[in-house]
Amino acid sequence: MEKLEPVLETEQVLDHQPAIQKENKVSQLWNIFKKDKLAVAGLFIILLVTAVSLLAPFIAPYDPNMAHGSKRLLGIGTPGHILGVDEQGRDILSRLIWGGRTSLLTAVVPIVLVFGISLMLGLFAGYWGGKTGEVIMRLLDVLFAFPMVLLAIVISAIIGAGILTIMTSCCLVMLPYMTRVVYTSTVNEKMKEYVEASKILGASKVQIAFKEVLPNVISDLIVYSTTLIGVAMVFGAGLSFLGLGVQPPDADWGKMTSDGMKVLTQGAPHIATIPGLVILIVATAFNWLGDGIRDIFDPYKRTQ
Repeated sequence: MEKLEPVLETEQVLDHQPAIQKENKVSQLWNIFKKDKLAVAGLFIILLVTAVSLLAPFIAPYDPNMAHGSKRLLGIGTPGHILGVDEQGRDILSRLIWGGRTSLLTAVVPIVLVFGISLMLGLFAGYWGGKTGEVIMRLLDVLFAFPMVLLAIVISAIIGAGILTIMTSCCLVMLPYMTRVVYTSTVNEKMKEYVEASKILGASKVQIAFKEVLPNVISDLIVYSTTLIGVAMVFGAGLSFLGLGVQPPDADWGKMTSDGMKVLTQGAPHIATIPGLVILIVATAFNWLGDGIRDIFDPYKRTQ
């Protein structure tokens, strides 16, 4: 029995090896990521804004739509209203907190939806190619001809202004760009030696596409889509600014900026400036995060 103990200990070590290797892998990736201070700052900002938005019912000091006519255009630092009050007497801080929900929703959800669609379309068109692939890419190229705002106006005329308009417009605008990234990466990957080796070993086209090419293509799309979230946020805010997005009295950073523009000359520039700065900071944070994720997928960074 005594001789079995070393064997049992060895087996236990072997059982824990996959978990240890996985932990070391995560630790290695985090070490690469944290070297980029801006990426870490971007991640912190995004997590903070997300947490504050989700906890809006519990931490917002006032109802975002509650107006007090006697408190119009109060400045920053007013007792009880740290960031002031807008033109209708609504607390700006409360509307910023609640507006984060809408702004993040209309930026993240479309990108996630388009991520899956563009991945399949780009992979199919790039790997299998042929006439069907060419038709797919040419149809998507048509969307490049439509300016973003014009496309949003058309959609708004069909389904009406609102959150659905922002999300639908964002999906249609981002789809050709993200699909093009997947298509280009797939065409480059399928010409490499490991794909030829898989063919020689008898792997089918479906197996090669999803087991060999897809893992090498998806990293490019992850990095690109992360940076596009910031673009989508600015795009959604612009539509709300034009009155095509979120409708009053719902809180939205773009709508808050639009409303604040009306009172810039009345001694209350903070009403438009504060939500505008928030949009800029959060959009920049997503770009910083995208840079950090790109470093994780960079083979050169892993060897340093």
